[in-house]
Amino acid sequence: MSVRLNSDAETVRVIKEGLKRTGGYCPCRLERSPETKCICSEFRSQINDPDFEGYCHCMLYFKSKD
Repeated sequence: MSVRLNSDAETVRVIKEGLKRTGGYCPCRLERSPETKCICSEFRSQINDPDFEGYCHCMLYFKSKD
């Protein structure tokens, strides 16, 4: 299992700008809570799921099963 940044540099740049603008909260979500602070609780759960492979909600991170 590994977690890495999206390989699309433009996506990473845009999401990181959004994270700066929101104080570290997922820029794709309206709610500002501990659950939406990057890395969000949804993706942390997906990281712990051995069957999950894919991107986080905002597409900043990718988890592979390798």
